Amino acid sequence: MASVPFDQLDGEIWFNGEFLPWKDAKIHVLTHGLHYASAVFEGERAYGGRVFKLTEHNQRLHKSAEILGFKVPYPVEELDAVTIELLKRQGFSEAYVRPIAWRGSEMMGISAQSNRINVAIAIWQWGSYFNPAEKLKGIRLDIAEYRRPDPMTAPASSKAAGLYMICTISKHAAEAKGYADAMMLDYRGQVAEATGANIFFVKDGVIHTPLPDCFLNGITRQTVIELAKRRGYPVVERAIQPEELSGFSECFLTGSAAEVTPVSEIGPYKFAPATISETLMNDYMTEVYSAASIAAE
Repeated sequence: MASVPFDQLDGEIWFNGEFLPWKDAKIHVLTHGLHYASAVFEGERAYGGRVFKLTEHNQRLHKSAEILGFKVPYPVEELDAVTIELLKRQGFSEAYVRPIAWRGSEMMGISAQSNRINVAIAIWQWGSYFNPAEKLKGIRLDIAEYRRPDPMTAPASSKAAGLYMICTISKHAAEAKGYADAMMLDYRGQVAEATGANIFFVKDGVIHTPLPDCFLNGITRQTVIELAKRRGYPVVERAIQPEELSGFSECFLTGSAAEVTPVSEIGPYKFAPATISETLMNDYMTEVYSAASIAAE
């Protein structure tokens, strides 16, 4: 956690086409995105002065907005360029990147067809999403009360701000019990993901992961699947029932914030971080820094 509130950090934020002093990047209290969650965002990381898979993230930002019924007014190429420039202005080599797009304050009510679509990008230094000491030995997860919704009731393929309400509730409840995070089931009662990361399991050298049919097919998830296949590890994407967890030997999470994080416990189920988890954790870090080196050439 930052030593000062996030609205008091130093530097600049790119806001609707301008680089503004950090403390001046403000919105009105009657902003539609605040009241009705008409907002989409991305989470990205910079390694060695380069943002990993920047274009893919900005493409997903556009897609997420389209699913919510609005258009990001800046093309992907421009978002890429201003992110690179902002990273330089912030003077960071290792950093977290947060683009966000939302409906503004021109209309207040459920209908907001005429509202301006605002876009901002902020970059700050943010270390490991989980406690580094816990990460090495495997973090502990609770099992969340709330479930990922049926895609017929919510825009599950959009990285929409409103979908993270139950994630915050679930993570807070888990932390109150001494856990690092929570695993969420889906509307069918099948294993889905953690509150902000995708989940993988290992059994007899085979990697198993839930089908992303009601939650995001994470960019990091896709990267780790590719890395696993390069190693020759079989990867099976399928429905996973909670009672199957007792038969898995390893478990790990993936995400731009979480990177690759081994798990030692989910509720009553125990896992031992071992070869596959450690290999993919190391391979992922090699991949992101290799991408930074190639981009710099």
